[in-house]
Amino acid sequence: MADPDKERAEQSESPEPLRKEVDAMSTVTTKSATTENPAESDHQGPTEDDAVTGSPANESVDTAQSTGTTGRWKAFAGRSISTRAVLVAGVTVVVVAVIGVLGWQLAAAKSEVSDLNAASSDRQQAEKVALDYATGAAQMSYENPADWRTRLTKGTTPELGDRLEKASTSMEQLIKPLQWSSTAEPIAAKVESDAGGVYQVQAFVNVFTKNAQAPDGIESTATYKMTIDKNNDWVITDISGIGSSFGGQQGPR
Repeated sequence: MADPDKERAEQSESPEPLRKEVDAMSTVTTKSATTENPAESDHQGPTEDDAVTGSPANESVDTAQSTGTTGRWKAFAGRSISTRAVLVAGVTVVVVAVIGVLGWQLAAAKSEVSDLNAASSDRQQAEKVALDYATGAAQMSYENPADWRTRLTKGTTPELGDRLEKASTSMEQLIKPLQWSSTAEPIAAKVESDAGGVYQVQAFVNVFTKNAQAPDGIESTATYKMTIDKNNDWVITDISGIGSSFGGQQGPR
């Protein structure tokens, strides 16, 4: 009968064969597992390296997604630029239109003001011509009737001048025997109407008259109604009435 203690001693003295036997059994077991599950061996999940570097499939998906996003962004940016350009063009058109309207209104206002100023200046000129004439015509002296005749016909048309000269000749037959003399000071003149540069004007002068019947003098207001033509260098074309400077008689017509 074998001694158990002896057997244990032999086994402890020779461990190498036993270790080799265990390794062989492990190798066989591993090969068997590999053979039984080849799909698991061939198709393993992604490793850490795959997660870091990315597989070719993942790279394709990422590239496609990136390309799609870029395309959508470019399309959106293009639409934004197009909308912005339309808005800018619209605003520009509105601004130009507003400036044009304002410029036209300003030009029209300036033209209207200029026309008003010109009309006012013309009326003042017509009144000045009338008042200057009336003041000169109201002054006379029986001692020098020629000077009065000159003032009476000054600034008139040839036709009106002829009528006034004939009237002055008739008046001389009165002023000499009466020893008539008068002085005059301007009061005012007023345009009654105007049409196409032809003005109807009334002029008023203060007249101080002396004669044989009133040696101390008589003060009165003389009224001259006349037509003045701007288009003919502000000439007086007609005198429709002369008041008290002729002793209440109407002037030449």
